[in-house]
Amino acid sequence: QVQLVESGGGLVQAGDSLRLSCAASGRTFAGYAMGWFRQVPGKEREFVAAIRWSAGSTVYADSAKGRFTISRDNAKNTVDLQMNSLKPEDTAIYYCAVTYSAVHNMGLMWKNNYKSWGQGTQVTVSS
Repeated sequence: QVQLVESGGGLVQAGDSLRLSCAASGRTFAGYAMGWFRQVPGKEREFVAAIRWSAGSTVYADSAKGRFTISRDNAKNTVDLQMNSLKPEDTAIYYCAVTYSAVHNMGLMWKNNYKSWGQGTQVTVSS
């Protein structure tokens, strides 16, 4: 079983930046891709971005395109999410997750394809 631990959340003002990090540990990590999702209480968990471990190819939600950048460090088994120009509507708990399924881009957006999740990190953006 792989363990995922997110860090880097916090309280910022609109227009600021934050960098989230997700560290994977435990059994030999052989995931296909890592994703970032976010959730606001009372709403569905929504896709933010994903990156394939081997190819490094990325997928973004429309809300993240142009503002967020996902990256990975294969040697360290970490995945970061650089978030710029933050907006109050970005306020949520952010989760990282791993999928072992070699799915296409649309599949990477579907939370049910992810098998292990971190505990989440809170991001709050004030206006």
